[in-house]
Amino acid sequence: MPHSIEDRKRVSTRLRRIKGQVEALERAVEAGTECRLLLQQIAAMRGAAGGVMAEVLEIHLRETMGSAELQQKPSIKDDQMEDIMKILRAYLK
Repeated sequence: MPHSIEDRKRVSTRLRRIKGQVEALERAVEAGTECRLLLQQIAAMRGAAGGVMAEVLEIHLRETMGSAELQQKPSIKDDQMEDIMKILRAYLK
């Protein structure tokens, strides 16, 4: 769970955006919107969910990967974390 106020705010903002997308999708289904447009909205929601997952995962990794050895060399830690997050973001797309 995000612990800092900034992290919580970022995650909450993303979740509210996803909630709005879900509500819009529900309205579109009820209105009989054609499938291709529904699929486009679903793909957008899927991307947004992947984004929030990457955000929370990055927060979690940064909070838990604070070993003493890596803390002595923060530039190595930051570089390694950025490499891990690039891989995960690509996977979550």
